[in-house]
Amino acid sequence: MKKTNRTNALVNLIQGILLTVALAATAAAAEGVSAPNELMKKLDMLKGTWVGDAKGTGPDGKPYQVRQTERVGAMLNGDVLVIEGRGYKSDGSLAFNAFGTVAADVKTGAYEFHAYTQGRSGTFRMESIPTGVVWELPAGPNATMRYTINIVDGVWHEVGEYLAKDKPPRQIIEMTLKRTGDTDWPSAQPVKP
Repeated sequence: MKKTNRTNALVNLIQGILLTVALAATAAAAEGVSAPNELMKKLDMLKGTWVGDAKGTGPDGKPYQVRQTERVGAMLNGDVLVIEGRGYKSDGSLAFNAFGTVAADVKTGAYEFHAYTQGRSGTFRMESIPTGVVWELPAGPNATMRYTINIVDGVWHEVGEYLAKDKPPRQIIEMTLKRTGDTDWPSAQPVKP
């Protein structure tokens, strides 16, 4: 008898969960796809494919130069921006690969930038500026790395700086990329039912 009661309780619980999911899906479908987030529209200038050169100083203090590509597209009706950056050595091999997502909370007005590269990841502060974005990440005690992207006339200019307390900013990277076109990545070709 106890086993039957537990089985019935488990069946009732599963049915309740399924009903809740079904009701939530029905409510979402009735509302339709939401209008694009106005905060995310400010980042539309980043969308597309970009190619150019990047040069900087590595963690080992040695200078480097790569051919840099960026592709930036939207998901979820523009609520999420997806970014992939690749740096290529002169022989065409991959030197650097990074991936990120950006979203904006309409309630707080804040952007969240999630970035992934070389086995590391994090969530960082980002803000829009009239011609691009600025984002920062911690770089140790009393230090920050700040990246400023300005886009003017189809040119993406990005400067990365190491900012340490009581020291002048030190540039660690500079990129100049030209916009090469539109992209339907990553929202293209969704899985159909």
